[in-house]
Amino acid sequence: MARYAIGDIQGCMASLERLLGLIDFSPARDQLWLVGDLVNRGPRSLDVLRWAHGLGNVVTCVLGNHDLHLLARAAGAAGSKKRDTLDEVLAAPDSDRLIDWLRHRPLLHTDPTYVMVHAGLHPQWTVADARARAAEIEHELRGPSWRAFLAQIASGSPPRWDPRLGGGDRWRAILAYFVRVRTCRADGRIEPSFDGHPSAAPPGCVPWFAVPDAAWATHTVVFGHWAALGLDLGRRHLAIDTGCVWGKSLSALRLDDRMVFQIKAVEAAS
Repeated sequence: MARYAIGDIQGCMASLERLLGLIDFSPARDQLWLVGDLVNRGPRSLDVLRWAHGLGNVVTCVLGNHDLHLLARAAGAAGSKKRDTLDEVLAAPDSDRLIDWLRHRPLLHTDPTYVMVHAGLHPQWTVADARARAAEIEHELRGPSWRAFLAQIASGSPPRWDPRLGGGDRWRAILAYFVRVRTCRADGRIEPSFDGHPSAAPPGCVPWFAVPDAAWATHTVVFGHWAALGLDLGRRHLAIDTGCVWGKSLSALRLDDRMVFQIKAVEAAS
């Protein structure tokens, strides 16, 4: 058995199919870890969702910001954005089944060595802390009031994380790390508008994984979300969003030996 972590797919099914061929993926033998953002901006989000859903326990997928946006649209808590390519999913005859499957995905996945998350972690969170924070959001998404929950977090900027926060502010602050963070300051404050290469980060900001003495560093974090960073493999971080939807490449990382497999993107966002 091999375990492969795959970067942000974002509806790029043709690219995904080529990558699966390159690694000779077999659902009878292998496991896939998907870092989130299965959908949006690429042309075949519905096919990607159906593929992931159909593989059952072979796939472990965490939620990304685009996946949450799809859930918010399905809940009536968000409208369409300029580059959205989600209408086909929402109009599909199996849409309800796929949405229910998606909202039951975790925000965080851990094993004794790795943590998988879409974007990142607060430097003061241990892995146990992160699991507990993720469980708060997962509980709401999986419950009967998930639509109201998504409506509550849909507006307003996330405040600085503080364990004393409650309600919508708390949830937005937690999600800012799991699905949005790229750079932050030494105290963990996010730079929300920055999405470029780390060399162009605002003064005082560093990649979230480069904050010294991070409490989560008992594990190695596998993540996506940061296309401008690209493939970046460190001792305690493995960044694998290589910008497939922007016409760059789609990457798979074999977790057992950290061998990288890449294919040139077949499709790109319009």
